[in-house]
Amino acid sequence: MKNSKYSQLILIFLFSFSFCLSLNAISDLEILRQRFIADQMDPGVSESNIKLLVSTLKEDGTWPGINYKDVSRTGFQHGQHLSNLVELSRAFKKKGSEWKGDKKLKKAIYSAINYWLANDFICDNWWWNQIGTPNALVSVLLIMDTDLTSEQIAKTLPMVGRAHLTASGARPSGDRIKIAGILAKTALFNRDAKLFDEVVKVIEGEIKFASGRGMQYDFSFHHREDRVNNTLSYGLGYADAFAEWAANVAGTSYKFSDKSLQLLIDYYLDGICKMMVYGKFPDTGAMNRDITRENAQRAFKTATPERLLKTTDYRKNELEVIVKIRKGEAEPTLSHSAFFWQTEHYTHQRPEYFTSVRMYSTRNQNMEVPYNGEGLMNHHRGDGTNYISRRGDEYYDIAPVYDWQKIPGTTVVQKPALPTENEIQKKGLTDFVGAVTDEIYGAVAFDFKSPHDPLDAKKAWFFFDKEYVCLGAGINSDSKLPVVTTLNQCLLRGDVIVKKDSEKTVLKNGSQQFTDIRWVYHDSMAYIFPEAQKVNLSNQSETGSWFKINQQSDSPKDEISKEVFKLWLDHGIHPQSAKYQYIVVPSISEKEIESQLNHPIEILENSTEIQAVRNSGTNISQLVFYKSGEILILPGLKIGTDSPGLVMVRTNGSTIKQISVADPSRKLGKIHLTVTGRFEKNGTNYKATWNKEKDISEIAIDLPQTVYAGKSVTIEL
Repeated sequence: MKNSKYSQLILIFLFSFSFCLSLNAISDLEILRQRFIADQMDPGVSESNIKLLVSTLKEDGTWPGINYKDVSRTGFQHGQHLSNLVELSRAFKKKGSEWKGDKKLKKAIYSAINYWLANDFICDNWWWNQIGTPNALVSVLLIMDTDLTSEQIAKTLPMVGRAHLTASGARPSGDRIKIAGILAKTALFNRDAKLFDEVVKVIEGEIKFASGRGMQYDFSFHHREDRVNNTLSYGLGYADAFAEWAANVAGTSYKFSDKSLQLLIDYYLDGICKMMVYGKFPDTGAMNRDITRENAQRAFKTATPERLLKTTDYRKNELEVIVKIRKGEAEPTLSHSAFFWQTEHYTHQRPEYFTSVRMYSTRNQNMEVPYNGEGLMNHHRGDGTNYISRRGDEYYDIAPVYDWQKIPGTTVVQKPALPTENEIQKKGLTDFVGAVTDEIYGAVAFDFKSPHDPLDAKKAWFFFDKEYVCLGAGINSDSKLPVVTTLNQCLLRGDVIVKKDSEKTVLKNGSQQFTDIRWVYHDSMAYIFPEAQKVNLSNQSETGSWFKINQQSDSPKDEISKEVFKLWLDHGIHPQSAKYQYIVVPSISEKEIESQLNHPIEILENSTEIQAVRNSGTNISQLVFYKSGEILILPGLKIGTDSPGLVMVRTNGSTIKQISVADPSRKLGKIHLTVTGRFEKNGTNYKATWNKEKDISEIAIDLPQTVYAGKSVTIEL
């Protein structure tokens, strides 16, 4: 009898506990529904625009100016109809709006949504069907809720339901998390706790490293199997979507784990933000077809870092700095040297400037396919591209008037016209492509063989604090067309000054060739030539159109003009073993240039076997070995290697203090160095022994393997 009563008490307790949990889940579900509705309601309402949309809406529920017949990949202006519908819904429900609860507005909303429901527009681009349209319609559902009729809701839900986890676009990448997010919002609208719980787990589970599509082990992002850098496009959307959910589920039973949050924040700060100028503007070199979209280079907003700050204190100070920089409340103080070995992209940040190098190899494709008629002239935008920014707007919307065969940093055969857009994406032809870095300084090497033209070259960049050095050797081409290396092509800002012998000249606008030039100065950037150089320079108005490079139906077709600065070296027709060398000082006054000529930079060698630079100011030597060899970096101090590789050495006097190495070819298990001086020391990943007979030290350094192959290793001696 006593056991029976005890059992009943246990059952009552379990039932009560389960009931409380159920109530808690329902409560959390409603909290989250309200949070997401609040997100939808946050943007302001333009009373004048609402008035215009209501007054111009036709009786059939359409707006003038929208082509409702064209559902092609380059068309589908229907997105504007959906955007209008969301904006009208927000005005109808927003507190303080003069349109709140307005009967005329409600009639317009009904007319516009009924037109869509009657036609159920399907685009040739799957993205609209599975993401774009469902996302807009679920926003309308959440905002309007019971102010829609049951019939409207019933017809809308199947269209929203095209965003589901087995949809073709829900593959592991930047799109899966977006589709899952739409499905979760649908569950919130339906008050479906079971489905919501399942989908939220899927969303959190997407924050992980991937060897295929998704977040790479170097914190770059690949959206497709082509391994093209998508960090600032799909990879940014991936982070934005996760941050939205992480912030909203915080403080509820659905909150994400610390492990997931910390991984996402690492990715955001060490991947995304390090491919931005000051963590604020996109690195132009990391952009793909989006470079041909108007206003795509605008500054990033603060929503994502602010959302991440709501979830955890992890790396709080760094996120706060990004927010302040974007708001203009703090000057940048950021410094880093980052190489994304999975994506073959290097970035170099200093408080006064940002620069990057984009490359590709046998492991990666050179550029994104020009999907949906965008990025039609991107053929050479991976060929050792080297953009330079001080403010972040040096290349803002320059694309319509661009010379697409004179991309900064590239060496390109000058063709009468580029091949068709079907010839843009190519796989690299060499595997010696990479960088060595200690996270503050770095050197980059590109054994370049063009997949477009009969052209090859050894290209290298050496990055320090105030300046960086650009070297090219073994430039060979069998083409009967000229080959040029472009130093920069950016918006023209102010005077262009050239120095020849002891004479400085402020140039008039036009296009000219100069001989025996020592330096060129434009927009606080100096281009210095260690040996007097023949250069080509243009500072004049250039003309083009957005539609020429982006044939989306809403791409502007009008011809526009912009003032452009171009600086390039002409290697001539059919060059054989041609070379170049120049130094870029990105933030300097004209008066300081002469003192910079006495800079502590020494070009040790520029050949097809070794490219090497020493900066005596920082006591750093950076060496590119295309084959085994040795080089004298200081009197009495030689560095050698028995294989190709990259080496960076810090010295104190003639004593080596630190060595960083990398294997761009990703073939070695160890790199073997020989150095002058006696070292006998073992570390966790290296062994240094003294060879008394040869009077040298032999150092064997273990190299990262598998997904970390290509990453740098630094040892302290």
